[in-house]
Amino acid sequence: MYPVVEKFISINGEGTRAGELAAFIRFRGCNLNCSYCDTRWANTHDAPAEYFTAEALARWVKETNVTNVTLTGGEPLLQEEIKVLIALLIEQGNSVEIETNGSVSLASFAQMERRPVFTMDYKLPASGMEGFMCMENFGLLKKQDTVKFVSGSMQDLERAAKIIEQYALLSRCHVYISPVFGKLNPADIVEYMIARNLNGVRLQLQLHKFIWDPDQKGV
Repeated sequence: MYPVVEKFISINGEGTRAGELAAFIRFRGCNLNCSYCDTRWANTHDAPAEYFTAEALARWVKETNVTNVTLTGGEPLLQEEIKVLIALLIEQGNSVEIETNGSVSLASFAQMERRPVFTMDYKLPASGMEGFMCMENFGLLKKQDTVKFVSGSMQDLERAAKIIEQYALLSRCHVYISPVFGKLNPADIVEYMIARNLNGVRLQLQLHKFIWDPDQKGV
């Protein structure tokens, strides 16, 4: 049984499928506490949740007729038996994207016969969580995966550029830089990208925060 704090249909707000319809399943619980977290309400062990089996969740997704599925949180990879749900969703024809915070090893998930797509954060200094990053994950990423740098300062941008170069991320996967909403001007990120010649890196804004109220749930 999986503790689910919300499930809904919307568009992906970020990642390679930004703007596409997706069925979202948000799980309770996270092992990090980022300074800018916008889903802190879902992260505690006692956050209100409904419990569903993998079969029930897969059935709900099938009934929506939406093919993209985004598993998010919290941190979805902390859920016991999450592989069962991933495998079931892929088996029924869904494209599964995992939004993960970068602290949980992807090794066992990357070895799945039919693996999901990973959109993995790298937590920069402003998050307060950089020390928890699992650096081995970079070597497991493939072309369809994404590393996302949520930046809250110029120091964050400098750190992101260093990590991108150090781990040759542009040869491995998609790379996005996003501003912490309301903390860093997107225009400043563009200027930084120009100054550092960050070819291949993409600026991405969280679409759902511009379409709806930034604090609205279920979108």
